Amino acid sequence: MEKIKYLELLAPAQNKECAIAAINYGADSIYMGANLYGARKNAGNSLSDIEDVINYAHKFNVKIYITLNTILDDNELKGAVELINKLHKIHADGVIIQDFGILNEAYMGNLPDIKLVASTQCDIRTLDKVKFFENIGIKRVILARELSLKQIKEISDSTDIEIETFIHGALCVSYSGQCYLSYKIGGRSANRGECAQACRKKYSLIQEDGKIVAKDKYLLSMKDFMAAKKLEELINAGVTSFKIEGRLKDVNYIKNTVSYYRKLLDEIIKNRSKEGFRQLSSGKIFTDFDADPKKSFNRDFCEYFLEGRKPLSEEKIFNFDAPNSKGEYLGRVKETGKNYFKLDRELQIMPQDGLCFIDKNGNLNGFLVNSVKAAGLTKISGADKSQVEIYPNIMPEIKAGSKIYRNKDVNFENILKNSKTKRRIAVSFTIKDNSIEAIDENKNHVILNFSGQDAKNPESAQKNWLSALQKIGESDFYLNDIDFIWKKPYFLPISEINRLRREILEKLIQERIKNYTMEAQAPVKTTQFPKETGDYRLNVHNAEAKDFYKKCGCNILEYSMESGIKTKGRELMRTKHCIRYALNMCLKNNNRADKLFLKDEKGEKYELEFDCKHCEMVIKSP
Repeated sequence: MEKIKYLELLAPAQNKECAIAAINYGADSIYMGANLYGARKNAGNSLSDIEDVINYAHKFNVKIYITLNTILDDNELKGAVELINKLHKIHADGVIIQDFGILNEAYMGNLPDIKLVASTQCDIRTLDKVKFFENIGIKRVILARELSLKQIKEISDSTDIEIETFIHGALCVSYSGQCYLSYKIGGRSANRGECAQACRKKYSLIQEDGKIVAKDKYLLSMKDFMAAKKLEELINAGVTSFKIEGRLKDVNYIKNTVSYYRKLLDEIIKNRSKEGFRQLSSGKIFTDFDADPKKSFNRDFCEYFLEGRKPLSEEKIFNFDAPNSKGEYLGRVKETGKNYFKLDRELQIMPQDGLCFIDKNGNLNGFLVNSVKAAGLTKISGADKSQVEIYPNIMPEIKAGSKIYRNKDVNFENILKNSKTKRRIAVSFTIKDNSIEAIDENKNHVILNFSGQDAKNPESAQKNWLSALQKIGESDFYLNDIDFIWKKPYFLPISEINRLRREILEKLIQERIKNYTMEAQAPVKTTQFPKETGDYRLNVHNAEAKDFYKKCGCNILEYSMESGIKTKGRELMRTKHCIRYALNMCLKNNNRADKLFLKDEKGEKYELEFDCKHCEMVIKSP
């Protein structure tokens, strides 16, 4: 018999509303922050809201993971231990962690048996690092976004640990957990949940002699990640959990993106069910719209390094012109008038749509549509499309041939806002003599007894039962089957059958929750860490983290950068994004090895180093 292989769609949630939406629209698991210690400080939630989400999620066998993925000082570590114990009591499925002090607490037996997941903030990009986490008892790691399909497969083939990878959303230009640029510039640490997104700021690239190579460009700004076309290859590489980025995104983004990937994964599971692939959670998603991630916030998409570093002619992973959402491509400007312009193709444009284009200075310029010629316009036929005039709220300096994008689609946003998409669990009823049984798709079942009279009109009585049991309405179930195996039909008033239906479905929900099982964390052990010494880049911020490294054969030479150590000459960021490569100045092509610097808008200069052996770029602190 083929072993069952569960595939998990893991969705972000900024808050309770987003979490419930993610569940309804098809997520198998949710990750969300508590009120403290998460890497998105502005996406925290109360324990009460988290408990509400957990209770809703577990009805559908959806898992809830809480992010505690920052580095902690000694006092915060105590608070984190208290929080983890509280999360365990409300049945959270696991916590995503970065700080090794938490591992030390688990090693000493001070944590409950809640599942611990090693965050991508732990800088997990080598087999040795993955094996380390596996050997100490961690069951899941979140790999660095920079890994290729080949590297992921090499890791998966050599371990039994669960592999979680990102498949969609914003990209950190730095290896996660290895960025100190925000902290250096303004004291806001990415490792402490306060990243100021220094990578989305303007920089100039200059040589040592002051010559400007590129002026006022977003030289560290990545496009967004989209691995939709690589899902099967990721599955073949051993990935079982597919993660969407976006704990700061709104509810419409969640609805659209989760629905899109749910459909893709469902199709893969359907086609490969004979290989044992199954959906992790329960229920069927009844969707009432066509998802399209290009219509939600995005900086244009790329597949990053899944296929390694591609030639610039094939794909650019960066966008030096703008760090914000460009949206979907609509077409080119055909002609302009005094206060309007026309496009070269047929499409739907609505008042209050947000459009944008790259202006003559290379900047993204946006505006709102004030009106569209022809009142009540919904679609333009090919015959008259050239007559359609788009009137912006403020007419930009736009020329014929300019590419136009839409980063706010009012019509689509309203569809998402008003969507009634719902997740429902299949249920079958069996009517026996004086009892009704309900069984769901996961084989949970409950029975209710009833007293009825012999039906004077058996055919009419059975129709009443069918009619009442089919009225599942707004419950969490949809009807799969009704089977009558009684010796003779029983008469009950419709109102009584309706009461039985409501009561047995509520009882079935309680049975599902009762039978829900949580994965327990194995005891945390110690083993040799891949390095024997470590500096600030291991992000040790408390005594217990240092102690755990020591137990694992690694001597910590200094605490984290956030502890206040001197930064001059230190690595502030290590990244696979290479500005030399992006500007066709790769040293492998025999270009001059002039020293290069990034100069920020305040005039501060940061030296760049190029590790050509590993094809990486380093930004150093002045």
